[in-house]
Amino acid sequence: MTPEPAVTSGPAGSGVSWFERAGGIRRRFTTRHGGASKPPYDSLNLGGSVGDDPVAVDANRARVAAAAGLSPGEVVWMRQVHSATVTAVTGDGPVVDDCDGVVTDRPGVGLAVLVADCVPLLAGDPVAHVIAAVHAGRRGAAGGIAVRMLDQMTALGASPGGITVVLGPAICGRCYEVPLSMRDEVADTLPGSASTTDRGTPGLDLRAGLARQLRAAGAADVVVDPRCTYTESSLFSHRRGAPTGRFAGLIWMPR
Repeated sequence: MTPEPAVTSGPAGSGVSWFERAGGIRRRFTTRHGGASKPPYDSLNLGGSVGDDPVAVDANRARVAAAAGLSPGEVVWMRQVHSATVTAVTGDGPVVDDCDGVVTDRPGVGLAVLVADCVPLLAGDPVAHVIAAVHAGRRGAAGGIAVRMLDQMTALGASPGGITVVLGPAICGRCYEVPLSMRDEVADTLPGSASTTDRGTPGLDLRAGLARQLRAAGAADVVVDPRCTYTESSLFSHRRGAPTGRFAGLIWMPR
């Protein structure tokens, strides 16, 4: 299956870019622009646990939902804890506690994942009508959250060979510096993730490792958004400037 352009322009001023696929599945990635939050969370911060004004966060989430044609109550947000836990969602939002992945087969339910350097995964099987949103930080990626996502999707009727996964903007292997022992530990369970930074130091490329793992597990199509959060100023990056906000990946099937 040939992917359409990974990033296109959203509605003017919406702070939303998107990735479109055939089969009735919609995917969106927000930017940091077009919201109500004040510095250092300016301006489309969607993270509710980073110190921002909750009123501004609620307004930003409502804006993103509206840009996708959803109501705020139709979007499920996770209370992410850097785990490898993936939870099935049987109804609308607003929050699923203590997990880093959600899957559903319900049309009209949006699944959101928050990031600011970690990897957002948006996966869907357009034939089985099953979708997933996953937050893959270092611990979750090394703990196998991508494979657990596929397992949960399969439990809802998806076929690995019918699943397309988009790996969204994240810190790249040239910028994600870690101690050598940490790089080796992660690479032991996530082969392909070891990298060398632009400074010649040990690094991690989580998207490279996740893409390799997903393809080995039989995912039909794995697409990587090339943007690096550390160098792309239109995206939030915790490493570039904490405290800061969170942007989101959003996936849903219209009713």
